[in-house]
Amino acid sequence: MSAPRYTSIAFIHPDFDAAAGVPGLRITAAGRLATVTDAASIRQALLLLLSTRPGERVNRPTYGCHLFRLAFAPADDTTAGLAIHYVARAVEQWERRITVLSLDALRSPEDPEVLEVRLKYRVRTTQLEDEIAIALPVESGGAV
Repeated sequence: MSAPRYTSIAFIHPDFDAAAGVPGLRITAAGRLATVTDAASIRQALLLLLSTRPGERVNRPTYGCHLFRLAFAPADDTTAGLAIHYVARAVEQWERRITVLSLDALRSPEDPEVLEVRLKYRVRTTQLEDEIAIALPVESGGAV
């Protein structure tokens, strides 16, 4: 068995993975930071990318995604198109380890004040497929 290609520190993102447990870094029984590898590492990198506002990282001021700009925007086709554009640009610039299979933004059927942005992707090295869904609060006045 070969060594993992990608490794990163394990964490649970408070906005995207809250159902997986208490948000924050994971600690092993030995008291060390837990790590994840390969596809899980890439998934975490995508979650960080999409939840980081450009300008938050001092040494990489353009790193991140402009999704935050759409919070409480009207739930219309323009907002959905902008969400798709922002995610596509961020992934294209910062996450070259994946191929985007589909990217869509639709109003949530359960909650009309939430725009669901779904990114389906394939890890280039392993060909494994995964999907990330992001819930973005919007105004319920428009129609998507």
